[in-house]
Amino acid sequence: MRIGLVLPDVMGTYGDGGNALVLRQRLRMRGYDAEIVEITLADPVPDSFDIYTLGGAEDSAQRLATRHLQKYPGLQQAAAKGAPVLAICAAIQVLGNWYETSSGEKVDGVGLFDVTTSPQETRAIGEVTTTPVLDGLSAPLTGFENHRGGTTLGPAATPLAKVTRGVGNGVGDGTEGVVQGSVIGTYLHGPALARNPELADLLIARALGIPPTDLPPLDLPVVDRLRRERLRA
Repeated sequence: MRIGLVLPDVMGTYGDGGNALVLRQRLRMRGYDAEIVEITLADPVPDSFDIYTLGGAEDSAQRLATRHLQKYPGLQQAAAKGAPVLAICAAIQVLGNWYETSSGEKVDGVGLFDVTTSPQETRAIGEVTTTPVLDGLSAPLTGFENHRGGTTLGPAATPLAKVTRGVGNGVGDGTEGVVQGSVIGTYLHGPALARNPELADLLIARALGIPPTDLPPLDLPVVDRLRRERLRA
């Protein structure tokens, strides 16, 4: 299994590269041969990986990432074939229809998400807890948000979850994240998959083409403790 870590040189501000590490470890613990392949600004984006992850970034880095993904559309081609993609925070905006920077510049996005993002008056910072609405997820999702963008979902996109604590997508509708086809986006840092193993296993199961219930369970008490601590935070 090959995990594509997309543009960690510009889209890795908040340690979201840890999501790829979680995927690799959970695969290896189940006996799968798994590797992480970093795709930087020096590389074209292959369309042949099994799972892709993208992290957060600031405005200037977002623009660099957007131009690179438009020039090398391997990620879009992989998603069209059903490869699971996890997009964190600014990556939601990059993969959307357009986003507006803090200086008011409007930038055309990659178009994998039917969403638009504009700056909000108040920055969203703090712990988030949500109730997932995506099939295959049942446990609360937790994470740390740090964004000023407010993301509005269009008719082709659906939310990942409903907010029970925190801000989420930031447009007042109580939603968090976005799902469209095989691509999942969330504003949750943490890294998200370290704090939400059920989401990690959903991505793995999709990459393997099996139901999540067919994955052998992993007994990881430290992960359970982390979740309990964060849910109480």
